[in-house]
Amino acid sequence: MRRQQVARVAQKSLDTNVTYLTGVGPARADALRKLGIFTARELFLHIPHRYEDASTVAPIAKLRIGDDATIIGTVVSKGVLPTRRGLRVFQAVVQDASGLIEASWPGQPFLDRTIKKGDMLLLTGPVRFFHGRQLVPREFVNLGTEESGTSGGRVLSVYPATEGLSFKIIRQLIDKHLEEYLPLYVEHLPDWLLQLAGVPSLPEALRLVHRPTSIAEAERGRARLAFEELLSVHILQARAKSLAREQRRGTAMTNRRELTSKLKQVLPFELTGAQMRAVREIVADMCSDRRMHRLLQGDVGSGKTVVALFAAMLAIENGFQVAVMAPTELLAEQHARTFEKLLAPLGILPVLITGSLGAKARRAAATQLASTEPVLVVGTHALVQDSTEFAKLGLVVVDEQHRFGVEQRNALGKKGARPDTLLMSATPIPRSLALTLYGDLDVSILDERPPGRQPVTTARRAEKSREKVLQFVEAQVELGRQVYIVLPLIDESEKV
Repeated sequence: MRRQQVARVAQKSLDTNVTYLTGVGPARADALRKLGIFTARELFLHIPHRYEDASTVAPIAKLRIGDDATIIGTVVSKGVLPTRRGLRVFQAVVQDASGLIEASWPGQPFLDRTIKKGDMLLLTGPVRFFHGRQLVPREFVNLGTEESGTSGGRVLSVYPATEGLSFKIIRQLIDKHLEEYLPLYVEHLPDWLLQLAGVPSLPEALRLVHRPTSIAEAERGRARLAFEELLSVHILQARAKSLAREQRRGTAMTNRRELTSKLKQVLPFELTGAQMRAVREIVADMCSDRRMHRLLQGDVGSGKTVVALFAAMLAIENGFQVAVMAPTELLAEQHARTFEKLLAPLGILPVLITGSLGAKARRAAATQLASTEPVLVVGTHALVQDSTEFAKLGLVVVDEQHRFGVEQRNALGKKGARPDTLLMSATPIPRSLALTLYGDLDVSILDERPPGRQPVTTARRAEKSREKVLQFVEAQVELGRQVYIVLPLIDESEKV
């Protein structure tokens, strides 16, 4: 047995399986695997998802009715009580050095099995009067025994946990092995870069995120880990972009300035500086021998559609077909009307293809696409169907690109021989973040609003304001305005 222990120490590395760590048996190892933790390295990279600062904890004796407070106290008694309405309520009397208070969890009698007398609890919630002062926890953390609950200083690290593995067990495991394994971490970023970014070394950052003495220390450690992650992503994306450019051969177009000059003349407004800059960048891409793969990002009303129209005119004056794909029929029809109005003086009539298009109109559109004549097509997902074929597709424009899956965007691009691609997004993100998120794309950002456009108001509301938000929505609808409510998918899918 002693020989096995010596062998384990000698073989210690960050890739050591968690089953070799003291305090990890088969059951805990299985629970750790559910969290994606298989090695010591992954254990120490399991970062707290929040911190509780004991310096902000209120003494129980100073709590007043109506306060919303956070307290830490030890359970001195507990039990489940029935109510007149048949609801079972778990109650615990919690005590700190200043006094005691009753905590009440209506409808949660099962807590009687998990909260034990002597456990230290961190409780957050409103203080009300019900047969005396009572705190109704909105959230709580069971710190375990007083000894385990107070370890780690005045800042408590709260880890993502799973069934059979509480956050405090994870904290105990990390506390037990952190100093033992930290020397195995080798800093691979140069000192000058760490100083430039103002972040600590990797070993120090891990110590700060797991054992902070203040919230500021924890944030400093997290900033170091986030910096390295973003740097890694950026380097990989830059390399991918470089390789893609080498392999992304396309057709070099000629800037004839025929349709593009006419379009500029018939526009009822002047282009902003940002629009002109974006047009120049797009024209340079399309006139090079490499396929354009560019993201045009700008807030609603910044003029992305007009910029895309200049790209379309360049492709058409070079004899190519253009496909503009929108996520909804409503938006596709809106684009078609806008294009028709602006391009009528140029003698260009856009073709609309949607899922609700009649058989006769669909056959007419198919005939136009089958010819080699340049044409501007606007449509929805119908453009990627097998029945929609292009004879000479030279430019693909995808509006609200985040609404389409990768497969859908690629399917449209495959309908031509190396067409240029322009993706448009209204997601308001900083340029530096856009370059990180879309590292495989070149990015043009419209950061100016055309004269006369109303500013967009962005507001953030808390959950408690939900009713007021719904009332505001109802009022806007009654005024004849439109309201869009965007909800996240339950399951992420690139096909949606």
